[in-house]
Amino acid sequence: MIAVLTGDIVNSRSLDSAVWLPKFKEQLRVFGSTPADWEVFRGDSFQLTITPEYALYAAFMLKATIKQFKDLDIRIAIGLGEQSYKATHVTESNGSAFVNSGECFDEMKPLMAVKSTNQEVDEVMNLLLDVGLLTFNTWKPMSALYMKTALEHPNLSQTALAKLLGKSQGSVSEGLSRAGFDQLQKIITFYKTNYTY
Repeated sequence: MIAVLTGDIVNSRSLDSAVWLPKFKEQLRVFGSTPADWEVFRGDSFQLTITPEYALYAAFMLKATIKQFKDLDIRIAIGLGEQSYKATHVTESNGSAFVNSGECFDEMKPLMAVKSTNQEVDEVMNLLLDVGLLTFNTWKPMSALYMKTALEHPNLSQTALAKLLGKSQGSVSEGLSRAGFDQLQKIITFYKTNYTY
């Protein structure tokens, strides 16, 4: 079983891709190699395959990367299922995970959603995402940086995070709280607990 993330950058034309694309690709490289595991195509669209356990974490890492650029955001559909054919290029691979991801992307109205064979869990997961995105979609560049750093270093205390970011502990604590870090962690935990592959 695998997870397929299909997405695109919202408002990509408002900023030269030379500004945001290198950072975006740098984050994608953390999750695999191109073109087998991920590809960017049509300038602002992408596809990534990853183990199901880390799919939602990866989606939020990509969101936190893009939200560091003012006015940009990202749409991501997570499809869970099988990979029946693995091509040299991820965009040419197929299987139920790819079908679910593509259908989810075409149907979704919010900026993030999940589709698997378990419709009941999907409904709860997507409701949690809808509510969470009311906060996550409002991240300012600094909030996105705080969130990305905290997600990258889950074992660091806020004091250690503040030192890493060169900020005061108070500003990091307030920033993470305002950006909904605790709620995000609960959503990721729900996802990991309820999607067992």
